[in-house]
Formats: sequence, C-alpha cells, structure tokens
Amino acid sequence: MRLLHLAGALLLLLLLATTPTQGIARDADQYQALKQFSQTLDLIEKNYVQPVNRTDLIRGAIQGMLGAIDPHSAFIDLDKFKMMQEEFQGEFGGIGIQIGVRDRRLTVIAPIEDTPAAKAGLRAGDIILEIDGVSTADMTIEDAVSKIRGPKDTKITLTILHQDAKRPEKITIVRGIIPLVSVKTRELEPGYLLVRLTDFKATTTADLHKKLREYTAKNALQGVVLDLRNNPGGLLDQAVSVSDTFLSEGLIVYTQGRDPKSRQEEHASAQPSDLTCPVVVLVNAGSASASEIVAGALQDRKRAVVVGERTFGKGSVQSIIPLADGSAIKLTVALYYTPNGRSIQAEGIQPDIEVPLVTNATAAADEGMNRREADLSRHLDNPTNGGGGTRSQEAELQELLAADNQLRLALSLVKSLPRLTQIQTN
Repeated sequence: MRLLHLAGALLLLLLLATTPTQGIARDADQYQALKQFSQTLDLIEKNYVQPVNRTDLIRGAIQGMLGAIDPHSAFIDLDKFKMMQEEFQGEFGGIGIQIGVRDRRLTVIAPIEDTPAAKAGLRAGDIILEIDGVSTADMTIEDAVSKIRGPKDTKITLTILHQDAKRPEKITIVRGIIPLVSVKTRELEPGYLLVRLTDFKATTTADLHKKLREYTAKNALQGVVLDLRNNPGGLLDQAVSVSDTFLSEGLIVYTQGRDPKSRQEEHASAQPSDLTCPVVVLVNAGSASASEIVAGALQDRKRAVVVGERTFGKGSVQSIIPLADGSAIKLTVALYYTPNGRSIQAEGIQPDIEVPLVTNATAAADEGMNRREADLSRHLDNPTNGGGGTRSQEAELQELLAADNQLRLALSLVKSLPRLTQIQTN
C-alpha cells in the first residue's frame, strides 16, 4: 500500500504539471505506467532471491529511464559529478580519452594528445568492447568514465576493436595525470601559426588569447591554421568565445529546444583581440560538439576554409541539473545549429575541401623523400649550435609536415587565401 501511495503522490505531481488540454487524455496512461512501476518494485522487494535496497532499485530505474532517451542523457551520482567538475577545472588521473556512443557501441571520440591513451595507439573511431574484462554493452558513458579513470601509475586493460581490424586486441595502459592544457601553438613558417585546440575547457579562450599575444608581440601574424582534429568538444561558452576571436559580428550558433520560444542565439562582437588574418580550419571524424560549432560558424560566415574529413556529428546540448542529494541528471535539452540553420546532429560538418589523412605507410614514404642532413645517422653537428647533437626545430617541423598531408595542404591554402580572395573580387 505504501508503494501505491507513492505512485499516487507521483501521479498528483504529474497531473499538476499537465496542462488542461493534455491532462484528461493522458491521465489513464500515466496512472497505468505508475501502477506498473510500483507493482514491479513491490514484486522485486518481496520475491527477489536476495534482499535488495530500494534506493538502488529506484536509482537504477532513473538510470534506465534516462538511458532510454539518448546516449548523452544520464544519471550522475555524487562521485561522478565531482569527476566531471575535475575534468573541466583541474587535472585528474586517467588515460586521456574522450568517449561517446556510436551505433550503441562505446567508441573513442578522440585520444587527448600526449597522454597514455595516445601513446598506446588508441585512435578516433576505436570501439571499446571491454574495460578490465567487463563488457561495455549497455554501459553508460558515465560508468565507463568511472572505470577508466583512476590513480596515477595503476593499470587498466581495454579490449579494443580498431576500425580497420578484423579482430579485437587487448591493450594495457598505465594511468597518468591528465593535464588540462588545451591550446598548443607552433610556427609553421614566419608569420604562419599552427593553433591546436585539444578540447574546450574553462580556460581555453583565455589561453588562446595569451598564446596569440605572445606570438604577435614578436611577429606579424599573416595566417592561422586552426587544428580541431580529434578535439571532442567541451564547454559551449568556450566554443562561442573561440569563434568570436575570429569574428567581429554576426551569429555564431543558436540552440533550439522543444519549445519554439526556447531558441537562444550567440553573437560575435568586435573586440581588440579579434584576428583578421586568413584562417584554415582542420577537422576530422574526431572533431565533435564544440569543435563542430567553431568549424560550422567560421564556415558559414565565410571566415575560414574547412579542410579534412567529415566531423563526428554530435549536435545536441546537455544541461546538468543538480538533485537534492548532490547527484544530478544530464539531460539533452536542445540541438545547436550553425548560422545558416544547419543541424550538425548525426550529420557533422562537411569540409570545404575533403582530404583524408594519409596512411602511416604513405607518411613514412613522404618522410623519406624529405629527409635532411640532420636526420642522417652519425651526421656532423653544426659547430654554431653548441654541438649538442639535438635535432633542430626545423628538422622536427619538416618531419611533422612530411607526415601530415592535411597540415601541408592547410599551410599552402592559408598562404594562398589573400591572392585567391583578390582573384575572386576581381
């Protein structure tokens, strides 16, 4: 009877929240569903082979309810909620991958650069079949993250199916401290800067502006290659402010929920930190969420040429809604759209120039064609650099370009854009 009273109370709340035009037609179905739930709970408590905790049962029901909606809505317990806050605000112990659900399978969206996962060879698109021997079938993203994270120097074994493999393999990885550095820069040629965003943390835009100030204080910036490959996304406000760095006005992105009145728009504004130089954006299948917002905004506004491969297609917006006990639910509340009204959900951003990354074998061949004296075994040291025998930055840069055909194309394009624009104008 107590369970039926609980069902009645829940029914009353639902009735109060229902509009008069909807209420009468839905009352019977809602009551039947609540009655079924209470009966099931009562049967489990009375007849299950072992004693069960009611709180665990109800929490499991909430998890199942949210999991039945979409892959990104989920229940977040207190510990997981803290982990999420750590991910955006401080360092944490783990292997350094962003994961998602694609075709109902736990999938690597992108390994984070210079982390144990990247060094172990995990790649965007890899399917995670098991975590320490536990199947990931029907496992929520939050549960998977909880299992993958852990103290530094501890081991975890993942059963991975690479996209081009016929059978899975087990990969054991030693956890490390995952840094929150999300902005990396490198000069490709005098005046041309590679800006690599690994994800969108709370400090990404501030770090980006700092890096740009440091470079422009000593150099005349002529072009930027914005590398968003394998960037799994992050905070929406950071995607907006990064886009605003390259735009001085106009719509960046808008979100639209179920209610037609829920549309929210984000616009660029003129500011001293705005960049006006040519821009090329690099994307691939590991570019998701916030990365797609930036690429879509700059593409639609004709501010940049997008090069690479079609992006992941994660175009939904989740809100974290705290609950009374310190836990929370992550609920999909809207979809986001590019300035031209394109929904990215399950479609992604199609690059202006589509070019796949070369295979390792091709990259190795290209690298062999571009070998320099400094790369030769037992080469003589340059007497003016201290004779330390270390590889020069120029040699490292040439190796980087030789192994990355997408980056080579982006550099060539960003150097040519002023001339191409002039031709179009004429």
